[in-house]
This record gives sequence, structure tokens and C-alpha cells, in this order.
Amino acid sequence: MDLQRTYSETNQIPDLLIALRFVFGQCALQALDLVDQRSVTCLSSPSGRKAFQVLGGSGRLLYTCFTSCHYCPCPAFSFSVLRRNESLMCKHLLAACLSQAMGLCQQEQVSDQKMTHILSGQTGAST
Repeated sequence: MDLQRTYSETNQIPDLLIALRFVFGQCALQALDLVDQRSVTCLSSPSGRKAFQVLGGSGRLLYTCFTSCHYCPCPAFSFSVLRRNESLMCKHLLAACLSQAMGLCQQEQVSDQKMTHILSGQTGAST
């Protein structure tokens, strides 16, 4: 099933919401809240690189998430996903994936130089 097509045709995805809640637990609701708040920005550069910046729930921290390798620099990802293996992903990474699938990402073009800084963690990894 194509999530973006289903969402655009019906503007609701109840069966998928149930599945998301089953697989991701409370994290799914928190991620959907971030999606609703339009907290996800897809950064893209002329060379084709992409990264997602997600504003945390507090509205103060910005996390650069990488959906291609399933990584987020937030403490919850380090603890719940990597260390304890309790979750598949954190709310920031899930919000990035959901926003992308639903076509609800804010879009921002950045230079290759700025993307290099972002990818190296020098700028925007978390503020």
C-alpha cells in the first residue's frame, strides 16, 4: 500500500495508525504529533544528498536524522534503540519517515558546503 497516495486520497489512515501504534508504541503518537506540528524539514543539496532536521518536542532542540541508515543523535535513540534494543527508532526518526511518506516535510535547499557541515556534525546535528 502506498502511504502517500492513501493519505492524499482519504486524508486519514486509521488502519495504518493502529499498526503504527502496535509496532512503535507511544513513540508513534509522539512522532505523529511532530508531523502535525510540521517539525520535520528535508534538507537537500545540489549534489543530491538529503538529511532530515526534526525539531524536538520541546521546540528547542534540532536533531539531524538520517532515514537511509536509521540514525538520530538524540539521547532516546542512543538509549532505547542502540543500548537497550527496546525500540526500532526514536520519535524524531519515525517523524522523519512518516513526514516523507505522507509528503508533509518542509523542504529546504542548502549548498553542498552547508550539507557537508551538517553531515559531519559540525552544524545542525543538535542545537
